[in-house]
Amino acid sequence: MQRILVLASTSPYRRELLQRLQLPFETAAPEVDEAAHPGEAPAATALRLAEAKARAVAARHPGALIIGSDQVAAQGSERYGKPGTRAKAAAQLRAMRGREIVFHTGLCLLDAANGTAQTRCVDIHVGFRALSDAEIETWLDGRVPALHASVMHPGLTEADLAALTQALRALAAA
Repeated sequence: MQRILVLASTSPYRRELLQRLQLPFETAAPEVDEAAHPGEAPAATALRLAEAKARAVAARHPGALIIGSDQVAAQGSERYGKPGTRAKAAAQLRAMRGREIVFHTGLCLLDAANGTAQTRCVDIHVGFRALSDAEIETWLDGRVPALHASVMHPGLTEADLAALTQALRALAAA
């Protein structure tokens, strides 16, 4: 019997990434407080939230393999969250310009049948060009409105796909 694979996310970007692997899967919306704990490192936040999201949908999908994921963007101790508005997205991109930002992506593969979870964190280092304000506005003009609800990143790259594919395969093999 083939087990159902469930993506514990409503993110169109995570759905697109998983679709690239050409595996059949369902999606489920996790209800999780995404606030960082005081003093928690960005990578630790991403891992904790990835597992919390997977566990949040486990009761609705007993017997499934559930993928939870979360991403925390940071530069040193400064975090970049979901901007929510175009103005905040522009401000966030201005703060990121000319800097290297680390996108900590936490992954969790949860076996809902027995509650065991395997987790990994994949870090993607992104160097942002020193864009002018006009270039930032032009870049935002070319994005869909849903991008403003996401951590600001330049989009999925083949390197991202390769790193996340490798992490998922390692989780599945462990």
